[in-house]
Amino acid sequence: MRLTVAQALVRFLARQYTERDGRRQRLIAATWGIFGHGNVAGIGQALLEAGPEAMPFLQGRNEQAMVHAAVGYARQRGRLSAHAVTTSIGPGATNLVTGAALATINRIPVLLLPGDTFATRPADPVLQQLEVPYAGDLSVNDALRPVSRHFDRITRPEALIPAALQAVRVLTDPVQTGAVTLALPQDVQAEAYDWPEEFFAERVWGVRRPRPDRAELAAAAEAVRGSARPLIVAGGGIRHSGAQAALAAFADATGIPVAVTQAGKGVLPYDHPAEVGGIGHTGTATADELAREADLVIAAGTRLTDFTTASSTLFRHPAVRFIGLNLDPYDAHKLAARPLVADAREGLDELREAVAGYRVDSAYERAYAERKGAWERRVDHAYAVPAPDEDFPPTQAQVLGLLDGLVDGTDVLVNAAGSLPGDLHKLWRARSADQYHLEYGYSCMGYEIPAAIGVALAAPGRPVWALVGDGTYLMNPTEIVTAVQEGVPIKVVILDNHGYASIGGLSGAVGGEGFGTGYRFRAADASYTGDPLPVDLAANAASLGMAVIRARTVRDLREALAEARSATRPTCVYTQTRTPDTVSGPPPAQAWWDVPVAETATRKAAAQAREEYDRQAAQRRRHL
Repeated sequence: MRLTVAQALVRFLARQYTERDGRRQRLIAATWGIFGHGNVAGIGQALLEAGPEAMPFLQGRNEQAMVHAAVGYARQRGRLSAHAVTTSIGPGATNLVTGAALATINRIPVLLLPGDTFATRPADPVLQQLEVPYAGDLSVNDALRPVSRHFDRITRPEALIPAALQAVRVLTDPVQTGAVTLALPQDVQAEAYDWPEEFFAERVWGVRRPRPDRAELAAAAEAVRGSARPLIVAGGGIRHSGAQAALAAFADATGIPVAVTQAGKGVLPYDHPAEVGGIGHTGTATADELAREADLVIAAGTRLTDFTTASSTLFRHPAVRFIGLNLDPYDAHKLAARPLVADAREGLDELREAVAGYRVDSAYERAYAERKGAWERRVDHAYAVPAPDEDFPPTQAQVLGLLDGLVDGTDVLVNAAGSLPGDLHKLWRARSADQYHLEYGYSCMGYEIPAAIGVALAAPGRPVWALVGDGTYLMNPTEIVTAVQEGVPIKVVILDNHGYASIGGLSGAVGGEGFGTGYRFRAADASYTGDPLPVDLAANAASLGMAVIRARTVRDLREALAEARSATRPTCVYTQTRTPDTVSGPPPAQAWWDVPVAETATRKAAAQAREEYDRQAAQRRRHL
């Protein structure tokens, strides 16, 4: 079959499928693209020739944002279906780097197809070519190597066959998956070749569910049986595996409490008796107190990042030991854990059978149930709107409280960065397994709006909310145009607090005194502490095509959110938030996070912050 390389690649991708638990679905469901001279005559022409039935096309506005949308889609589809992203060479390709890093860190599949400079070098250099005197085969696309799980450059047509097969193998591998990059020189894209028809046959890639090794399972079961105060830390691997029912069954059978990471929140509904909330720096007092007292921690489907472990200060029991239930041996061995390398669902089911008859002491269950109840009362307090507040701007916690009273299990909340992740992890009551969509592996400002589009494409008909601060909105609002163009009725909630509030707070805590974090005019001392900037984010969203509802008070906001939820077109709710007082605001951090503080400084704030840093850092522990 004689086709160009680009035509062959599109035809090949249209015939790849995944299958898990007997359910088959298309691997590459659509391709996002922005065209330039590096891909318009190759991939662009191939997409046109293939038609929307073979390969649906989605037009983006920013290359990084297209990757975010693809990630949102793939996460919502359980990593079993994904999107491709094509760009031109040069800046179009390098704009992919941030999105690729996000996908790889979060272990979400996305296929990147950037154009590249001529393989045959008829003119040298060409437009947007990076000249490297010591290496003629480098291009700007090589910046994607360290943030891709697999990278290849197709310099001859016949090289596409093994490269495409390897790309799909990695995309469908539950351990290795992430960003996969096939760099496509613009001349090779357009070159014709006689392809074997077998290359275009339908292929179904089974997504593995490895069972645990017998010896590892026996060791893990022995550790569970010997524990008095065990704790499960559930991460995103539970969600990717679809192991929510297995986790609930394990918790029900053993009475072991379950704390959740940002990626794992929602794997048990908030009202499950064993669910004790978020863990770590942004976690609940309930979960963090249990972590400090635990003699065994079962780390299930989590990478154990510094936020989860409170920078290695959280697990304080002198004899604490760990079980690492993870598909990836690298993660399973962290904190000197007893590894249990397996799919989360299979591992939990077999571990439950192996410890049959074991249950924690009833006093332990009563104790954590009481703590959970006390925390829920703190959430109620933070969400509460006293009668006088109805006619004032809301606090950020009150915004979440109004949403909490409005949504049901069909709604999805998307967030990634700023002060919202901390409040959400501590306060949000997840009602369904996929309601809480928080990207915190890379905590990338600008993820929320495009990711919400991806989620909505993956779950049509469900209300999808992108919660953004003003800083995040200004980073990447342009995909609003895509939502309008495609008729994707996302709901964008802009919380305007006139600056980088999260980093402003952190700056104050580490002696930085909020330097450079306010969105304000310069004051007499040249600091950004003057009047707020006259930026109208609501007007900006409206100019991009959204329906916009301004909410000045809590009363306005309650009505605006309800209107947005029922809207059938992309809708923005804009509100300016007020700083909460120390009584009614969200609870502070319940565990430490290591952000090094200046060891020597002349300013009092930094000196005091260093004293606190040294006190906290002294509690760090190597788990060996």
